[in-house]
Amino acid sequence: MGRVCVYIDGFNLYYRALKGTPYRWLNPLHLAQRLLRPEDTVEGLRYFSARVSSRAGDQDAPRNQQVYFSALRTLPNLDIHLGRFLTKTKKRPLAADPRSFVEILDTEEKGSDVNLAVHLLHDAWRGRFDVALVLSQDTDLIEPIRLVCKELTKPVGLIWLDGRQANRDMAAAAGFVRHISQADLAAAQFPARLQGVQGKLIEKPQGW
Repeated sequence: MGRVCVYIDGFNLYYRALKGTPYRWLNPLHLAQRLLRPEDTVEGLRYFSARVSSRAGDQDAPRNQQVYFSALRTLPNLDIHLGRFLTKTKKRPLAADPRSFVEILDTEEKGSDVNLAVHLLHDAWRGRFDVALVLSQDTDLIEPIRLVCKELTKPVGLIWLDGRQANRDMAAAAGFVRHISQADLAAAQFPARLQGVQGKLIEKPQGW
């Protein structure tokens, strides 16, 4: 039996596998269990994200995210690590006329990849797992994955999210690669209603 820790890049998972699907109400513990052997035990989950702000056409995004965080907190041994979600005004040239510039709102999530890498390495050095699962396609994670696998000799499973062939360099750094299917996502959903950690009813956001 192997002790498993799961590291989830929340935005990467959302944009690579969940956006535009009916599977956003995802239970990551159930998903991880589908990707592991029956004798493996998930002893920790770390979910890395940032607080979103209201955006044009999606004014409910902050509230829906908080509802989802409340659902995540019902899972045993799950920690949420928050980075920052930054919005900046930038000037960019027009494709049709590079001499003309327009101002755009540029949004960028900061911190999740660094936080994930740090906790993956720290947990490995502390001996907190026998196997790690990393749910991300961020190539910035190649080196920490390689260090855990090659230097600390602990296998890291790279969970590829978008159904395509895994990045060759990330796959080479990892101990093994597994792919998420639509069937996995469909089978790993929270119930539409569940009880929160303080007894409050949590309901799946409308449209999810």
